[in-house]
Amino acid sequence: MANLGIAKNTIEIIQKYEFAFQKRFGQNFLVDTRVLEKIIQAAGLTKEDMVLEIGPGIGTMTQYLAEHAGRVVAVEIDANLLPILDETLRDYDNVTVINEDILKVDVAALAEKYNGGRPIKVVANLPYYITTPIIMGLFESHVPIHNITVMVQKEVADRMQAGPGTKNYGALSLAVQYYAEPYIVANVPPNCFIPRPNVGSAVIRLTRHEEKPVEVKDEKLMFALIRASFNQRRKTLANSLSNSPELYFTKEEIGAAIEAMGLSPSVRGEALTLEQFAKLADLLG
Repeated sequence: MANLGIAKNTIEIIQKYEFAFQKRFGQNFLVDTRVLEKIIQAAGLTKEDMVLEIGPGIGTMTQYLAEHAGRVVAVEIDANLLPILDETLRDYDNVTVINEDILKVDVAALAEKYNGGRPIKVVANLPYYITTPIIMGLFESHVPIHNITVMVQKEVADRMQAGPGTKNYGALSLAVQYYAEPYIVANVPPNCFIPRPNVGSAVIRLTRHEEKPVEVKDEKLMFALIRASFNQRRKTLANSLSNSPELYFTKEEIGAAIEAMGLSPSVRGEALTLEQFAKLADLLG
């Protein structure tokens, strides 16, 4: 089968099947062999691995994955792509295509069925409008995952990797870094896709922590504090927390906890590290 990482081959198959891009699925097919190779390398695939691919499209990356991994399970929401995938993946007997919405799939059951419950690797060229729910859903569901290597909007990759006090630092940075070590593998310009997206993209690898970087008694409370402190990021931490409908602490309790941590009453949420949010949750909890 022709390498779909070459634009000419992608155009040919799209025309052959008269495939119409669906805006609602955020479809942009990658046509750059160097980027594809970087993704494979970053994921660190071996023949021992099972890979979950989210959104295989016409099978461009799936072909690369099938050559490097032991088993590939590709979840594709668009039924119009199934006949194309039948053709582009016909040479690979280690690929299973599932026509489902990834947000409704029991990924732990797939890991059990195809990988005996051992940690899987996830690779995806994600539709940008659902990047965060997909990634957070995978982490929060406690599916056994070794790493997630994904193509996301450049701005989102920057936010995932950002540290305290920077303009990109926010709730997403803290949520991702609680579960994984983020590493930006490559920046990818719009001309590497058909059709071209309006924004730059980046490949980011999230390697799951074997042990969480912080101990916290109540994970849910910590994330409620994080969300509240960035919902009104121009306000002080004390004001953001006391204004939050999600939290039930008095202004005095919040002030006392901030003081007990040795922080200024005028500190903003964006100045706090993950460890400090964990400590604040323990003090308030």
